[in-house]
Amino acid sequence: MKSDFSTPAAPLRGLGGPLRSSEPVRAAPAPSAAVVLLEEAADLLVVHLDFGAALQTCERALPSLANLDAGTSLEVKCSLCIVGIQALAEMNRWREVLSWVLQYYQVPEKLPPKVLELCVLLYSKMQEPGAVLEVVSAWLQDPDNQDLPEYRALAELHLQRVLLPLGCLSEAEELVVGSAGFSEEQRLDVLQAISKARQRQKHQCLGSEEAQKLNQEGSFSHKFLSLLMLLRRLWDSTVSHFFSLPFKKSLLAALILCLLVVRFDPERG
Repeated sequence: MKSDFSTPAAPLRGLGGPLRSSEPVRAAPAPSAAVVLLEEAADLLVVHLDFGAALQTCERALPSLANLDAGTSLEVKCSLCIVGIQALAEMNRWREVLSWVLQYYQVPEKLPPKVLELCVLLYSKMQEPGAVLEVVSAWLQDPDNQDLPEYRALAELHLQRVLLPLGCLSEAEELVVGSAGFSEEQRLDVLQAISKARQRQKHQCLGSEEAQKLNQEGSFSHKFLSLLMLLRRLWDSTVSHFFSLPFKKSLLAALILCLLVVRFDPERG
């Protein structure tokens, strides 16, 4: 059976209209290795729930970012770190998150806002906000970061999730007063929250002092009761021998006993 070549093939249509045989076919650029590994890591994390493999894939991809342009490299690097953070958290290795991220960014000031926000949320949820205190403070103090649109949201998150729970009220007040990222209304709201937190601290301090005083009083009462029991035994011993002693010795023993009572009487002391 012969093939029919009498009918010409329909022309291929591209973005610029019909393509002739002499025109090169415009192929989409192949994705870089880092992007391919990012997709693989996300698939392992979300679909297969293989958190260890997802973390290893991120660690393989991060050193290969040099082949990308600057903007794409920063975006892919941030996405890889987010996948890696989630994988570490799922494996209950959340304490390693901060050190793991910093090995790829070297200094806290260079952390992307999304990565830093995720770290704050993770450590505050695990009741260890102090682990990110210095990192977030350094990031917020960097002049380059203060111009970012995410600055105000991170400053608010730092206040609510780190500074106030840790009782760092002076640092919180300095951040609110010295930052231009807060509106006047937001500044007043935060300062009111700081004032209420100071009052709670004061009440807790007074309560602690009262409890300590009561403990001291209880300790003194216990010692005084022990002293009374000792004096009671001395008194019983003195009475049992009272009639067998000469009168002068009995009087001297009674006098010594009275002096002991006066010496250890807290109201007279």
